[in-house]
Amino acid sequence: MPVTGTDVARQNGARRTTHPALILLIIAGAQLMVVLDATIVNIALPSMGAYFHKNQTDMTWAINAYTLAFGGLLLLGGRAGDILGRRRMFIIGLALFSLGSLLGGLANTFPLLLGGRVVQGIGGAIASPTALSLITVAFPEGKERNRAFAVYAAVSGAGAALGLLLGGVLTEYLTWRWVLYVNVPIGALLMLGSFLYLHESERLKGRFDFVGALVSVAGMVTLVYAFIHAARDGWNNGQTYLLFPLAGVLLIAFVLIEALVVEQPMMPMRLFENRSRSGAYLVMLVAGAGLFGMFYFLTFFVQQVMGYSALKAGVAFLVVPFVIAIGSGIAAQLLPRVGPKILISLGSVVLTLALLWFARVDPDSGYASDLLPGMIVLGIGMSMLFVPLTTVAVSKVADTDAGIASALLNVGQQVGGSIGLSVLATVAATSGRNAGNTQAHELAGQPQVLQHLQQLNVERSGGAKAPAAAWHDSTAVQALHAIQAHSSGMGFLAAAIFGVVAVLASVLLINVRKADLPTTSPTDALAEAAA
Repeated sequence: MPVTGTDVARQNGARRTTHPALILLIIAGAQLMVVLDATIVNIALPSMGAYFHKNQTDMTWAINAYTLAFGGLLLLGGRAGDILGRRRMFIIGLALFSLGSLLGGLANTFPLLLGGRVVQGIGGAIASPTALSLITVAFPEGKERNRAFAVYAAVSGAGAALGLLLGGVLTEYLTWRWVLYVNVPIGALLMLGSFLYLHESERLKGRFDFVGALVSVAGMVTLVYAFIHAARDGWNNGQTYLLFPLAGVLLIAFVLIEALVVEQPMMPMRLFENRSRSGAYLVMLVAGAGLFGMFYFLTFFVQQVMGYSALKAGVAFLVVPFVIAIGSGIAAQLLPRVGPKILISLGSVVLTLALLWFARVDPDSGYASDLLPGMIVLGIGMSMLFVPLTTVAVSKVADTDAGIASALLNVGQQVGGSIGLSVLATVAATSGRNAGNTQAHELAGQPQVLQHLQQLNVERSGGAKAPAAAWHDSTAVQALHAIQAHSSGMGFLAAAIFGVVAVLASVLLINVRKADLPTTSPTDALAEAAA
């Protein structure tokens, strides 16, 4: 007779009578806390940058410190739950996430903020996969488990919208620190609830791929640092020449370690033997870069050029997660009829068109006329990608690999967002310097205005605060906004090039037919793998 998750729970013993609704609230609450982090912090970035005297390029580290740790260690975190116990690792993940949030909120220096974000990412990499697998321990197979997974998926989708609103409210009416502090009491309550009401899972035998995890994270961090260094100090620099080859060596070493050295690799190379699955991972990698880039550049643009408050900026972005949620439901209905290739290809094209639309931004861009249409189109494009990509990832894969095959999409989105954002920030910074030189040349005959522009640029770069006279100089402010709009536009143009790569990958690599689609939904396939 098969052993269910509930049977395992009984064998391990419960501290209290089982409360299914409370257990689901704990698991879903943890996932919500992890998911909303991306958008809740994004809205606060301009305020953080002003406090730490960091420019827009430097502030990419506030995002990348988290996503690199999260994406780089996600697979290792899932295995830790299997080997050491899912309930135990779930609580440890929550503790680390809460501790990182507290450290980041207390930070009075930029390195301490980044340290807190790294700890947050490590905690998220442990808590997120174990939360998913804990559902199989707490809920028996059938309607109860399917309902639990539906709630889990809904919470994951709602996290982005809630993060935008909450980030705006906390930054506007309290301080940017509260976008981090807010996790501490929530995390404490979730840990207490987990200790009292969650059951431990059966431990599985296995080994940790510490070497692979260390080398992969080192390679990705080096690559991101190389791009940010180039953005700050230029390409014609000895350190830049050294960093890129070093990143390449580390990433190649990671692939060789996973393929030839480790007995139980965290990223089995056999998953990439299927051409369609490799194409799905590549598309998600690029889509992550586009989505992260959109939120990042527009966050600074609407607050620093259009003058939006943090709360107004959060509300302005709400259309994106809502369109993605509605569109994903429609895409799921269309998938069995048209197959994944058409949806992924069209989604990639629509995403690229949206990024090209954003490349048109200028200091006079309006929300309703210029930004909102692009956000709607981008949301439509992204909604056409998520469900089909997950389906392709788990198509024709062994049952034992279904979980990791699907999880690699999440890894690809996080890693793609980190690396892509660093590339786009480099392009934007270089374009901004060129635009600054152009504006300086045009204002050469107005020395007072030019001086004000230079003072404004220094403040935006994290230096001394510009005098009030500089901010009251409309010509200098207009020139400053023109520089930022140009750099943002070039960043979006570079993101559109990534979109072209996604289009080519979807057309040339993905070849899954309707008959090849899994009989279960992507969520069900992931649930079976987690069990």
